[in-house]
Amino acid sequence: MKAKINWSNVYILFFSQALYQTSSTLVITLSGIVGMQMAPDKNLATLPLAMTTIGAAIMMIPASMIMKKIGQRKAFMAGTIIGALSGIVSWYGIIQQSFWIFSVGNMLLGAYQGFTQYYRFAAADSVPDEAKSKAISWVIGGGIVAAFTGPNLARFTQDIGTVPYAFSYLSTILLGMLALGVVSLLKLQHIPASLISSQKQTGRPLKDIINNKNTILALFSSATAFTVMGMSMTATPIAMRDFGHSPDNTAMVIQWHVLGMFLPSFFTGALIQKFGVHRIIFAGILILFIYLFIAFSGTDFINFITGLFIVGLGWNFLFIGGTSILAKVYKPEEKEKTQAFHDFTVFTVISISSFFAGALFNHWGWTGLNLVLLPLLIITLIITIRVMNHNNQ
Repeated sequence: MKAKINWSNVYILFFSQALYQTSSTLVITLSGIVGMQMAPDKNLATLPLAMTTIGAAIMMIPASMIMKKIGQRKAFMAGTIIGALSGIVSWYGIIQQSFWIFSVGNMLLGAYQGFTQYYRFAAADSVPDEAKSKAISWVIGGGIVAAFTGPNLARFTQDIGTVPYAFSYLSTILLGMLALGVVSLLKLQHIPASLISSQKQTGRPLKDIINNKNTILALFSSATAFTVMGMSMTATPIAMRDFGHSPDNTAMVIQWHVLGMFLPSFFTGALIQKFGVHRIIFAGILILFIYLFIAFSGTDFINFITGLFIVGLGWNFLFIGGTSILAKVYKPEEKEKTQAFHDFTVFTVISISSFFAGALFNHWGWTGLNLVLLPLLIITLIITIRVMNHNNQ
């Protein structure tokens, strides 16, 4: 008789992800525009959004160490408090018209993200191997809620009060406090670090884990997903404004982009089970090539809304595919260091790409910015094909 799977932690993490992604989507919708208005140099307009990914990269390894020390539940609770604090600092930066304080507020949201990136691993670790892809998909799919709540919350709150956009960032405080209540309901097994050390269960050296074709593919898959998504999404609000599109149309594009990112999550896990994870990653890369074709074709509203939706779809296949591979690479005693290395590497790459997105757009334009993404897609495609061929031998 097949044992019944307890999905309660997965459902809790789904709602926790939804609350975080609502804050994140609001910030994505507004921070580029706010940054453009306050930046001392227009090349720095996307720095606040880049600071979000920098904050995530900086927090990735400390978050892993904190989880190992006090457990995932308490660590996730700490992350939500940092998320609420980010709203306070960002609001204060706007009120004071301080670009640098505003950027620090965005960085704190990234630190919050550093904890939320482990939600998918916590979900995968709480179910049997055959259900891991589905659990990962469901947790990432929590962002589907944010496709509706994030851009609309930004739209309805941006003009409240005497200072434009300030109230929008105050709303992220409430979202952080709601997330605190939700993650407190988690029931996750925690093995104290002292017990692991006493049993000398440290697992393989990290270099041995990394020196594995599947680990390399997981890294490139996730890094490519986030780089293409990050650069295109970071520059889109600024590009659409320069090309004469309205703020409402920009919010709609972000909404459809987020839908593309998270809506497929409800069937990506099933697709991986049916066709295999490597084929799904391969499909994700081809989808991102289609995005580049659309981006090169023009700057009309239809180009932005279809292109960014397709970016989201490709991101979903690559990110869930990469995470699914990684979740089966490490042993239980190796999970903290493997997860931390993977996400730290990914967010270091996206931090660099997001930082340069504004400057690339200003100097090379929309076409030039997207052209930079082409070599990365080609490299990831080659790695995927080589791994697929190796597995078929």
